[in-house]
Amino acid sequence: MPSISARVPDDDEDELEAVSELLDEDKSTVIRKALAEGLSSIRRRVAIERYQSGELSVNEAARLAGVSLAEWLEIAREHNLTTQLSPEDIEADAAAAREL
Repeated sequence: MPSISARVPDDDEDELEAVSELLDEDKSTVIRKALAEGLSSIRRRVAIERYQSGELSVNEAARLAGVSLAEWLEIAREHNLTTQLSPEDIEADAAAAREL
């Protein structure tokens, strides 16, 4: 596993220590978990933004978010997402869904 070093503000270090104690885990484990959750959250946020703008189809948004199509449809429902997809995009998404 590669090693990465980063500088963090004092407040973040204090929070890291508090969460480490809360979870009863070492700081390295907490950092790995926080990084994984943060990266996943960023991917979903970008997918939501790009889907809402019409830049991505349903399938593309699911792939970008790193989730299954069913999970993406749930995310879209939870966020009341609408899009300005063309009829061709919608047909392509429907065809892909039928293949599942």
